[in-house]
Amino acid sequence: MLGATTPLRSRLGKRSRLGKIGRSRNRMSEAAITVENIGKQYRIGVRTAVHRTFRETIAAALSAPWRRLKTLSGRSNGDDLIWSLRDVSFEIQPGEVVGIIGRNGAGKSTLLKILSRITEPTTGRAVIRGRVGSLLEVGTGFHPELTGRENIFLNGAILGMKRAEIRRKFDDIVAFAEITKFLDTPVKRYSSGMYVRLAFAVAAHLEPEILLVDEVLAVGDAAFQKKCLGKLGDVAKGGRTILFVSHNMSAIGRLCQRCLWLDEGRLVAAGESSDVIGRYMASAFPCEASRVFDNDASKAVQIRCAALTDHNGRPSLNLDQKHAFTVKVEIQANRSLEAVHLGAALDKMDGTPVCHTLSIDESDRWLAVEPRQSYTASVTFPGGLFNAGRYTISVGVADRCDALDFRELCSFQLFDSGSFAAINPSKRARPGTVLLRLPWEIEDSRIQGSEDLRAWETEDSTESLGTASLDPQLLNSSNPS
Repeated sequence: MLGATTPLRSRLGKRSRLGKIGRSRNRMSEAAITVENIGKQYRIGVRTAVHRTFRETIAAALSAPWRRLKTLSGRSNGDDLIWSLRDVSFEIQPGEVVGIIGRNGAGKSTLLKILSRITEPTTGRAVIRGRVGSLLEVGTGFHPELTGRENIFLNGAILGMKRAEIRRKFDDIVAFAEITKFLDTPVKRYSSGMYVRLAFAVAAHLEPEILLVDEVLAVGDAAFQKKCLGKLGDVAKGGRTILFVSHNMSAIGRLCQRCLWLDEGRLVAAGESSDVIGRYMASAFPCEASRVFDNDASKAVQIRCAALTDHNGRPSLNLDQKHAFTVKVEIQANRSLEAVHLGAALDKMDGTPVCHTLSIDESDRWLAVEPRQSYTASVTFPGGLFNAGRYTISVGVADRCDALDFRELCSFQLFDSGSFAAINPSKRARPGTVLLRLPWEIEDSRIQGSEDLRAWETEDSTESLGTASLDPQLLNSSNPS
């Protein structure tokens, strides 16, 4: 949705039930967004409207206390209540870009709808300081009968902007949305992709102080998604506050300094994006360094067990990156096959592939297997090669044509105990996936004054000009007469 709230003064002129979301004059005045114990409860099941007689209405009113008592005792077989959000609290400072991650149904969109004032919280309150623009659902917020041009001015007016301000930004909005040809067409005839392009362009260019973006960019094509992420980066550099919901972990990590992780309506973690994303992704993977898998006789060859071990041969999920680590696999054959090979895949937590190694890399020696026989293999990854961070390891077995079995072994942490971790006060890993310790040659070539500097500059310029010196006669001959 492209929606926005009016300026704070007009929004909060009256104190009503929405006083739960209101102006605060205490210690929270510095934060752009402050959320205190927000909860949102919904009722499962839709009640069908029934036209009762007067007698039925009186009977229903008399029996209401008993129905309520039955609901509170947990014996209700009708409507049930569910908490979409429960006791969520956090603060976002002006100019921060904060990502919100979590599984489907975790409460991410509900939180943005509360902050956008589309729905009220059941408990708690949220204090918002500044003009808010939101991009929550495709198409919502546009008047379907109005043209793209008219909707741009409509949404600018909702944001509290003057007509002159909207006109100043109008050409940029249209160019970004790439809908010049359809600008005077009613938006009800737009495709979902055109809706998103126009909605994002309006939200990003009309300069709200706080921008709330839900997972709507997934509707656009890859080129427009890249364009939108670049624009979000520009908006963030402009000092505006952004709350960004996405399942794209690489985009969250690239754009957001901080991240909130919601799960089943509760705030599980909040902190630096790389740390929170790592914990969130790790929650989807097994947390055991040594695993035994279920027997599946329907597979020609199956993986029975696998383990990740440190340089001492002990199963571990926390490994020093300067030491080698080993993946061990045991397979069992249920049918005879003449050519089988094993593989191991190392990935970053966001799914970025790091490397994939096969048992036939060094030599084209395939394994012949017999029924009811077990075979053990191992592969060692060298130490000092991969950067500190969180990774996942998976193992597989295949023949010449098809994968026979594939298992996610575990996620694990590589930590840096070397010099970089010791001298880096922020304790943040250096960027990149590969960590190469290359030899550097450093010479003491300090210059002892301005005279030496001039001599150095003169010497360099002489050398550069010497290769390009030409005969004066040649120069004269090249000039037009």
